[in-house]
Amino acid sequence: MKIRQINVRKENLLLTRPYTIAFKTVDAVENGIIEIIADNGMKGYGAFNPSYFVVGEHLEDALAVLDEERLSSLVGKELDDIHALCAFVQKTFKTSPTARTGLEIALYDLFAQGKGLPLVQVLGQKITSMPTSITIGIKGVSETLEEAKEYTSRGFKILKVKLGISLEEDLERLIRLRERFGYDVGIIIDANQGYNARQLSRFTAETAGLQIGLIEQPLPVGQEDEMRRLPDQIKRIVAADESLVTPDNAIQLATLPPACGFFNIKLMKCGGISQALRIADTAAAHSIWLMWGCNDESIISITAALHTAFACGHTKFIDLDGSLDLAKDVVSGGFLLKDGIMSIPDKPGLGLTER
Repeated sequence: MKIRQINVRKENLLLTRPYTIAFKTVDAVENGIIEIIADNGMKGYGAFNPSYFVVGEHLEDALAVLDEERLSSLVGKELDDIHALCAFVQKTFKTSPTARTGLEIALYDLFAQGKGLPLVQVLGQKITSMPTSITIGIKGVSETLEEAKEYTSRGFKILKVKLGISLEEDLERLIRLRERFGYDVGIIIDANQGYNARQLSRFTAETAGLQIGLIEQPLPVGQEDEMRRLPDQIKRIVAADESLVTPDNAIQLATLPPACGFFNIKLMKCGGISQALRIADTAAAHSIWLMWGCNDESIISITAALHTAFACGHTKFIDLDGSLDLAKDVVSGGFLLKDGIMSIPDKPGLGLTER
């Protein structure tokens, strides 16, 4: 099976529920879509949507890297060695982690289809199902409680709450959530680099009885040494997100004393499935748990992240809700979601159907 054709386009995907994080409000997202067509007619899908504040590139930058000349270097290549193909992609499209991610997703999808297996089985499945968290953006207490009520009524068991603008309001929101919903609902939080070490110390002290399962990137990028100096009881529930982009970052964060107890892996940060697995291997070697996150993304890349997460036995959290608020998408299928639990159907590749 050889690559016959590669198509790249941009799709504007509106959100049904705009949200606010520490530095912006989001109401629509553009995704790049890749189709790789094999000489037997099989089609692999990839998708990408970078966060400029994390990887330093816009969607248009990635699309520019995916020019006809570079893409033509993939046409005609055999699809029997996925590792060689990914190495070629990493070298040829080295200036854009986002472009590499989209290409690798499509290549892995097509490769697994050729094997007649779900991608997760090709990667080595360790997990069959897991609850995903669902995100509540930065908003007032009443709006937070109302949104939490909606999500829990839909069966979601883990809420991820965005914080980081006002510590006082952050504490009130979490206390009120526990008062209203008790401890049957899990809570993790994303501070989006919004605290300093003193604020984080106060936050953890005042939420000690609230059973916060994870604190995502509480300190700004560049303060990894401050993260290393955090008390162990705090550090063990801290997840590196914006500080963790590349496999080299993972090695640096894991070097003793480690800077965190979790790695938040996002395909859109690290440059593809192959790079995500390298980060996961570093985490496993240093007894660091995994959380898998996302941006606002097509079902295509959310599904790819889920397959990769379920191939890693030290995955403890998935935060893969990035396609749930899309008003439209370019494919259907991919994953199953029931009562907040994500699982993977027994279909070849990523199991996608073009709309």
